Amino acid sequence: MKIFSEVVRKYWNGELSNIADLNGLVRDIQEKYHFKEEDIPFIKDHIRVIMGLDPKGDAEFEDELDIVKNSKEIKQPIIAKIDGICEYCNEENCKCHDFCKYETHLYRRSKGPVIVNNKCLDCGECVSACDFGALADKVEFIPLIDFLKDKNTTVYAAVAPAIVGQFGEDITLGQIRTALKFLGFQDMIEVALFADILTIKEALEFNHSVKKEQDIFLTSCCCPVWFNMVKKHYPKLFDSMPPSVSPMIASGRFLKELYKDAKVVFIGPCVAKKAEAKEPSLKSAIDFVLTFEELKEIFEALKINLKELPGDEKDQASFAGRVYARTGGVSFAVKTVVNRLAPRRLIKLKAKKVDGVQECKEILDQLLTGKDIHYNFVEGMGCKGGCVGGPKTNMDAIKATSMANEFGEDSLIITPFDNLNVMKILKQFGIKDIKQILENEKIAAILRRE
Repeated sequence: MKIFSEVVRKYWNGELSNIADLNGLVRDIQEKYHFKEEDIPFIKDHIRVIMGLDPKGDAEFEDELDIVKNSKEIKQPIIAKIDGICEYCNEENCKCHDFCKYETHLYRRSKGPVIVNNKCLDCGECVSACDFGALADKVEFIPLIDFLKDKNTTVYAAVAPAIVGQFGEDITLGQIRTALKFLGFQDMIEVALFADILTIKEALEFNHSVKKEQDIFLTSCCCPVWFNMVKKHYPKLFDSMPPSVSPMIASGRFLKELYKDAKVVFIGPCVAKKAEAKEPSLKSAIDFVLTFEELKEIFEALKINLKELPGDEKDQASFAGRVYARTGGVSFAVKTVVNRLAPRRLIKLKAKKVDGVQECKEILDQLLTGKDIHYNFVEGMGCKGGCVGGPKTNMDAIKATSMANEFGEDSLIITPFDNLNVMKILKQFGIKDIKQILENEKIAAILRRE
């Protein structure tokens, strides 16, 4: 992230315009952080990944800046291996060997891990686990800078519910909104608002599909690690999963319907969201994805002091939508709406909430056997604690959970049913009653995953 900070500062100030500038940056980084001469390829590759590009090993800089200038998207794969650095690692104590062997399907080979892309869940935990920077996720901010500085381009920031507290316990969402506007964003929207809409959809689908005691509803909402695990490794269960997009994708689709030609940038705690935004069937909803860790570094690199900024405060989402940030949040939100829709329902929503890849796998194995199932709604989160435990957060998951709950309680809106912002959006698509979400073809298309 220190190299990222150097690249951000230079590019933002117009000091990276040719190959000579890039080579000069390499030398500056080498001197400032005491790298050796043999570390030059490592520095170059990290600069490439920071610019959203693939590593090239010992190759000289060529057309990297031209590619960035013309980039409208960052291409797969998201997680890249940086050659050379694994030689500094003690193989017996290698964290990625033990950690990734099970959870992210990275396998140890001679000089380092090999990423098996068709098996990788893109959870990003391997990147955080590696102390030497041999694994890195592509950063999407450098290509975004040109859009933010273009007065003819409108860019919206869609922030994940887990954002509360990530930039300081005393920093408000309104101050973050002001800072993002300073960077060139038109406005900042809570993704929790679109979680409210999806909550209503999933509640309606639960009521429709769970009619008997043995019926099971697997939420497809929210977590791409959970979704990809079911899709790649449990096809029998995947067939019965409702085809909902995540709140992130819904935010991009809705904003682009409401504001033509706008760019939408998702900001969250998750590496997997970078991969989700590039899935062929979901592509174009979200243009770029930034993490909390990256945004914090951006603010620091550009000397934006959040404490000194006035707060542009708005109440956009309900308590239920905001607690999507932590384990059990989706279950709680859907249950509140199910109870509102059918208070006398004979078969109540009985939720099973799991987090972490291993627990997700265990519950899916249990569902296949059909044994000891005393629940009918299954929520899986790839990270421990939910999104607040993501690999690119800035604070402890336990504290973040507490703050997410407090943030939810601070909302003047209790449930998605009470959210007038939801109705304001839906009315623009001709919906007069919130229960018509599944009947409206346009809304159904926005919320549906092919």
